[in-house]
Amino acid sequence: MKEIVLITGASGMIARELVKRIGNEYDIRLLTRKKERNNEYEWDIKKGTIDESALENVSHIIHLAGANISEKRWTEERKKELISSRIDSAGLLLNTLKKKDIRLKSFISASGINYYGTETTEKNFTEKDSAGSDFLSEVVVLWEKAAEKFKEQNIAERVVKIRTSVVLSEKDGALKKMIPPIKSYIGSPLGSGKQYMPWIHIEDICSIYEFALRNTSINGAYNAVSPQHATNTDLTKKIAEVLNKPLFMPNVPGFILKLMFGELATAILEGSRASSQKIQEAGFQFQFPDLKEALENLLNHEK
Repeated sequence: MKEIVLITGASGMIARELVKRIGNEYDIRLLTRKKERNNEYEWDIKKGTIDESALENVSHIIHLAGANISEKRWTEERKKELISSRIDSAGLLLNTLKKKDIRLKSFISASGINYYGTETTEKNFTEKDSAGSDFLSEVVVLWEKAAEKFKEQNIAERVVKIRTSVVLSEKDGALKKMIPPIKSYIGSPLGSGKQYMPWIHIEDICSIYEFALRNTSINGAYNAVSPQHATNTDLTKKIAEVLNKPLFMPNVPGFILKLMFGELATAILEGSRASSQKIQEAGFQFQFPDLKEALENLLNHEK
């Protein structure tokens, strides 16, 4: 009999790809705001409601739910939504599991590489480093604390926190947004261009979740980031190179981005490196550790 895996954030790109990878080996259930398929179950985080039958006999939860950090300006209302979509959703799961007296083998939660703070330094952050002090760090700290409660309250045998970097996919996210201007000859680095952009191929981030699901020795926080570091300029130039497009335009000035995005611009204009050593020492092997090879794999059809 297959183990049951419940996945939240079902409409996100990681969830969509992950289901394809593990769907044959596990019985997959998805939590969504509107049920469309037999294996989907409805929940409403704001109302605090959930179809409790989604949790019956569940062995593992992969918690990917969370409003998109870079989708909208960070108004006070949006900031509350960014936190609530992560923390309140985990709380709803936890309280429902406690109510139904269900114990999990594992609770695997998305987290963010912004745990370490949004600043441009030459430091290569490891999981032993402390949290930063800006808004995104605060979001990630609260996110991880919500996950840790599953272990603290004996609801899950183990908790894994996947500190996700910029996921490269031609279907969604940052890369998809960067392709059109570069193809139209108006692409350019952002701000100084010297800010690091910790990145990971969509296949590798899904493989990390699969790796965490299968290996009971995986516990705690792991940086989900490629071993090869790249700045915003590196990434922009490599995309242009793979697409065989020249870069004519000067860097987009930081003040323009601040006018456009407000406080959110900080997350675009600043960034440090993060180490992948811990996940690699645990036995994980990256399929796409090299940026150019990753982009060639993703953008081959774009040429």
